[in-house]
Amino acid sequence: MGREIEDFLKEDIGQGDVTTDAIVPEDHSSKAVILAKAEGVVAGHGLAREVFRYLDKDIQYEELKHDGERVIQGDTVAAIAGKSRAILTGERVALNILQRLSGIATFTRRFVEAVAGTGVKILDTRKTSPGLRRMEKYAIRMGGGLNHRFDLGEMALIKENHIAVAGSITQAVKRVRSQSKVPVEVEVRSMADLKEAIEAGVDRIMLDNWDMASIPAAVSLVQKKIPLEVSGNMTVDRAREVAQTGIDFISVGALTHSFTALDMTLLQKGLSAERLKRMPVRI
Repeated sequence: MGREIEDFLKEDIGQGDVTTDAIVPEDHSSKAVILAKAEGVVAGHGLAREVFRYLDKDIQYEELKHDGERVIQGDTVAAIAGKSRAILTGERVALNILQRLSGIATFTRRFVEAVAGTGVKILDTRKTSPGLRRMEKYAIRMGGGLNHRFDLGEMALIKENHIAVAGSITQAVKRVRSQSKVPVEVEVRSMADLKEAIEAGVDRIMLDNWDMASIPAAVSLVQKKIPLEVSGNMTVDRAREVAQTGIDFISVGALTHSFTALDMTLLQKGLSAERLKRMPVRI
């Protein structure tokens, strides 16, 4: 992620951090802590650390709450020691990453906990922010979810528009199979579509926007021969109800497009270089 970190910092710094450079001496060192201002699940330490290290290769960054770990308001998430300019200049980019990824991890954990004990796995989608997919899918894993396909080449997902062009599910599957050996999933909207997908021998079937009354019938028809995924307008409350029908996966686009960032703050304490040498990183 070196290039991404560099791009993030260039975007934020612009022609230079005029405030910090004017106020803080170049050789000034200090310590800072990152605090959680809300309850949630942490994700993104590795990237936040690289932000600061890009600006000060010798900076020390200690995780006090690890990725995937739950925090409450007031918890110290990380401690940092190094050049004050690096800490202040990198603060916003590092916090933006931590808050965003922790928000995704927190929202994902809510869904994972909602379906606990059912055996159902929570999946993400490709509804990610352009350029941030790898980061956001990492956050999904830290929240306990699983990643669906990373890109269009990893799995064939035949949707309504593909079927319309091909003329049928059967023809669409045949065309994909003739061109690629990747797993094939088909989106179905009716029992007739479901039967055709089963006969076509696909690897996974997505019940897209099915009502609760129809899902059990689909589960009964498939009889666990092909994994079933349910998608569409998913909420935490509905996820539990859907999971109890016997399906295998629930995919939730909202995990990466409708989450709330986990609020955090960075507080700095000025220290002389001599005092800094005598103190451990942890505050």
